Amino acid sequence: MESTRTLRDKIFLVLKGLGMGAANKVPGVSGGVVAFVAGFYEEFIYSLQKVNRKAFKLLTNGRFNSFFNYINGRFLGLLFLGMVVSYFSVSKLLDYLIVRYELYVWSVFFGMIAGSIYYINKDFRDWNQRTYVSLACGIILGLSISFLNPAKENDNLWFVFLCGIISVSGMTLPGFSGSFILILMGNYVLLLVDSVNALYDTFSDLLSGNLNFIDNPRRITQLKVLAVFTLGSVTGLVTFSHVLSYILKHYKSITLSTIIGFIIGSLGVVWPWKKTIYKIGENGLFLKDSTGERVVENYQRYIPKLDLETLYAVLFIFLGILIVLALEAYGAKTRKGIK
Repeated sequence: MESTRTLRDKIFLVLKGLGMGAANKVPGVSGGVVAFVAGFYEEFIYSLQKVNRKAFKLLTNGRFNSFFNYINGRFLGLLFLGMVVSYFSVSKLLDYLIVRYELYVWSVFFGMIAGSIYYINKDFRDWNQRTYVSLACGIILGLSISFLNPAKENDNLWFVFLCGIISVSGMTLPGFSGSFILILMGNYVLLLVDSVNALYDTFSDLLSGNLNFIDNPRRITQLKVLAVFTLGSVTGLVTFSHVLSYILKHYKSITLSTIIGFIIGSLGVVWPWKKTIYKIGENGLFLKDSTGERVVENYQRYIPKLDLETLYAVLFIFLGILIVLALEAYGAKTRKGIK
């Protein structure tokens, strides 16, 4: 696969990683949708499921080149490079835009999700009783998740490990937002804000030669939480990829129809017209995370008024659809080149 990729393709692969990383961080948006629409979803799943016993044996025997080639390492490496860069760049820009232009950002995402439904459905021809049932199940599950009430924060390490396994679903399962799942599980702030900030602060302390954090029980707890969450995420990523690889091979039509249902159901999460509900403490004041930001509890959706702001939002929805169509065009070209 790699030998047919040009330098331009590899650059675009990093950019796709940027898109996946940014999408995974935003509650309600799935990085798996980016992979699906951009035309590299099946290669992504195929590569991840190569992380198995044989790969581990190659690694422990010191056959690093064979290990790298076996797991399609260049593809995964470029993709994950984009995701890491995204976390410190595109994700930060998204945070800024959501704070100042929340309606328009959600409108773009809504358009992208709607466009991806068209993209996946237009080439799907195997509609029958079983696939219609799978579609309905996917829609019901997606909508149900959209309107669940969040749980309370829980730093029990077994629960954190479970959060890692489930949250990574957004990378492998289009329509499932890992970030939104973490909000529902009550641990979005703990795992994606507080723990990450603790890691950043620890690196800063180490660079400055300050080891006082060793005596800070809160910092140590947050680092343990982040380590366990990371372990759970890796476990979930490999496990989901093996399961999805199997069902895509043996039950492709049912899997695709269910994914279409998931994505349709996820439109409830990214509905642009919603009011953010923040958590309130026992003292009646807003709860804030370690960065001073208010903690999101859920969203209250509403039907918009017909005004200029709504018109602009609709235009941004069409912009989101156009972005997906552009990704689709490039994805089709890439697949043709690889074949």
